[in-house]
Parts: sequence; C-alpha cells; structure tokens
Amino acid sequence: MSPKDYSENHEPRNQQIPLAEKYPGLVVLSAAPANAQIASRSHLEGYLTPREDHYIRNHHRTPEIDESEWTVSLTGMVDEDVELSIDEIKHSYSTESVIHVMECSGNGRAYFTPEAEGDQWTYGAVGSAIWTGTPVQEILDEYGGVTDDGLWLSVMGGEAVDDEDVFCRSIPMSKVIDDCLLAYEMNGSPMTAEHGYPIRLLVPGWYGNNSVKWVERMHVMDQMVAGDEWESKDGRDYTEYQQSSYRIIPAQDDEPERYSSLDVFSTYDQMQATDEIQNAYLFDQLVKSLIISPQEHTTLTSSSDERIEITGVAWSGDDTVERVEVSVDGGDTWRETEFVGPDLGRHALRKFRYNWDAEQGEHTLLSRATDERGRKQPATVSDPEAGLRGIETEKYPWNQNGYGNNAYVPLGISVTIGE
Repeated sequence: MSPKDYSENHEPRNQQIPLAEKYPGLVVLSAAPANAQIASRSHLEGYLTPREDHYIRNHHRTPEIDESEWTVSLTGMVDEDVELSIDEIKHSYSTESVIHVMECSGNGRAYFTPEAEGDQWTYGAVGSAIWTGTPVQEILDEYGGVTDDGLWLSVMGGEAVDDEDVFCRSIPMSKVIDDCLLAYEMNGSPMTAEHGYPIRLLVPGWYGNNSVKWVERMHVMDQMVAGDEWESKDGRDYTEYQQSSYRIIPAQDDEPERYSSLDVFSTYDQMQATDEIQNAYLFDQLVKSLIISPQEHTTLTSSSDERIEITGVAWSGDDTVERVEVSVDGGDTWRETEFVGPDLGRHALRKFRYNWDAEQGEHTLLSRATDERGRKQPATVSDPEAGLRGIETEKYPWNQNGYGNNAYVPLGISVTIGE
C-alpha cells in the first residue's frame, strides 16, 4: 500500500490507537499530524532514549506502509534512474550505526515572547538513539551518482497526499558522503511508523528536519530545490520545507530570499554572516545543555558533610562539546563541571556532573555548554524589535517560527534547599 491510498475516509490502522497510549512517555501536542515531546527530563538520563520516549515531529498524517511494496527511487545526476526495494537497501550494501542526538529545530519555541508560530515545544523535542542503516554514499557510487563538492541530494518523503506540500530537504553532497544513512532501525529494532518506518534519511548532528522520513525519492542535483520547476512540480510544492520553513526569519521580514546553493552549512556561521545569507537555514545543531537532576521545583536537604549532585547532558551537532559550566545563583557566577561516562562519539550526548556545597534557600540552577570552536550558549532570547538575525551579546534571535533556540536561562530550574 502506498501512503497515497489513504484518505479522510480511510484512517490507517496505526492511527486507530491513540497516540498517548502508543507513547506513554510523551506529552502529545497534536494527534494528526502526530507531534509529541518527552514528558520529563529524566527520560534523557540514559545514553539512549527508548523509542516510546523519543519525540515525534510530523507535518502530515502518519502513513501506513507495507515494507515489501515500498521502493526508494534514485534520479537526477546518475548513470541510470533506479527503484530500490527496502530489502535491497538493507542487504546489498554495508551496514553502519551511529549514536545521534536528534533535536527538532523548534525545540524551545515555547520560551519565545511574544509567542512564535507553531506547536509550543519546551525542552522535550530531543532524543538520543542508535540509528542503523545503509551509507547513502554506497548507493550513489553503485549507480554512478555524481558526488562532487557543491552538489546536493534532495530527499523527498512519501507522506504527502493530494495537494499537500512534499516534505523535501536538500542536503549538501559533502555531508551526504561523509556520514548520512538511509536508516531502517532505531535502537536495534525497526522504527515505529511515527518515527519513519520503514526508512528515513539520517543526517547525524543536524536538526531533525533534515532527516526526512518515509523516504520515497533521492535526486542528485547541482543546486537545492528552488525555482518555479520545483514550486509547482506535479501540482505540488517541493520547496516549502527547504526554502520557506526552517529558516531564521526575524519579525521584520516577509518571505526569505531563496538561494539555489550555499557554501556555509554551519547554522551558527550562517547566522553570523547575514550579509551573505540573510535568513540562516537550520542545518547542523547549535551547542546546548540541559540539567537532568535535581528536578524542577524540588526541595532538597543538605548538610555540611554531604554535597548535592547536579547532573545533566549536552550536545553540539557536528562539533564536540568542549566544556559545560553550571551556575547555582541564576548566572551570577559559573563553575566548571566534569564529564562522566564514556564518550560515544561527536553526535552523542555528553554527560556532566557537579558536586554542589549547597546552602539553604531558593536557587536557580543553569547550565551553559561550549563547543570545540568556542561557541557557547547565549543567555536569553532577544525581543522581536531588536531584529537580530544571529546570536549577539548573549541574545538568541527571536524569529517568527521559534527555531533553533539554545538560550540557557529558559532551561534553568528552581530548587529549594532546606534543613
């Protein structure tokens, strides 16, 4: 069955079970399309997030797909157009796995004032999993796909029906051949329907919007999807989720300029080079951290011979996390933490710990991560009137869709230390 076979009068079986029952560890923001975030920071205590606790972000309804009938086409700048079965993708190439912290680019949108457009994600649109699949490079090599620098692979999901915009993302070829996978397993098991079963693109270190679900087509191109041809191809728009959505658009802008190609893929660097790219694309993830313990609004006891342990996690996209600091006084002073546990790779969580000689009273705990390039989390989100396009003077730019927020103050927690 193709996802295009369902309609308003034919609800797929996988949507007959309420989303909250299928994913009890998530808070549901919307059921159709399915969008849900983790219910507690404690779900990130482990290095891996169970599938039932991993956030879900969808633009269209979840398709019901028969893996044995599903194919992925490869077209464009290749020796021959081909249709690949899922069985061929799984068994005709090598298998690789990567631990990747996937974060929705809208994570933290709820902390924008005034409210930004879209579902109001707080801290919970993030999860860590082992993703297993086939290196995209091997498929391109097999069929003569051109993989020169400056080219792009546009990947299209198969969930759109009727006149809905096709979810399509253009990934620079340098990233594709570096580490992108066509993933078919999540933590050692097939993905759930909501997470992209039977196959999705996996772009390690980049925001989740780049990891296209229900992959139906891969197209090798000399540019990103842009222009009239792709805006009305087959009567549908293929450019919306590449050129209009997932861009940093301040309050003063209307539709962002649509670029056919880019040379800079770092989200942070684009935000600093606004003379060249006015509205940054959400590609690689910005450095971020989250305190896991103690929990928000808890009352703890402390004695002179016992310290309170502050623990948390940090991640930083394509770069490694260099250090994490914590503050126990709302940001007035900062203290260095230590990393604990194994380093599972540059795309995995890093755990940190700080032993705190706590004094009685109320405290605001904050964490602030810095990556290997010296880029650290800003403090707060700017006012819309500031018109920022990038991070400046400890301010993250307010933008219309609330994308990319890595400010640390909104993520802080309040605790009380009693006798």
